[in-house]
Amino acid sequence: VRLVESGGGLVQPGGSLRLSCKASGFTFTDYFMTWVRQAPGKGLEWVSTLSTMGKNTFYADSVQGRFTISRDNGKDTVYLQMNNLKSEDTALYYCRQGARRDAMANYGYWGQGTQVTVSS
Repeated sequence: VRLVESGGGLVQPGGSLRLSCKASGFTFTDYFMTWVRQAPGKGLEWVSTLSTMGKNTFYADSVQGRFTISRDNGKDTVYLQMNNLKSEDTALYYCRQGARRDAMANYGYWGQGTQVTVSS
């Protein structure tokens, strides 16, 4: 299993970024996919989850209305569109196999993450 996150960067408050996560080594359509993040000095935080066919989406209250999760099953890729970014969104973002509970657990596979920094 391999998960490769990309798309992070430095952005000003109010700006936007689109994260991508290319998956390989497993049947992508068998899995919910989740984004989680970890801010400096803080624990892992669940961000968003998407069902296998993309019909059901779930968001943390902190990102609801600003972030949109999506997937392209033909490309084995999951995305996170982040709008109206705030300084508190600064974190290392990871995509994970599975729904929220699995994504937040210690087991499973991790990519290298992609750093998002929101600062003026």
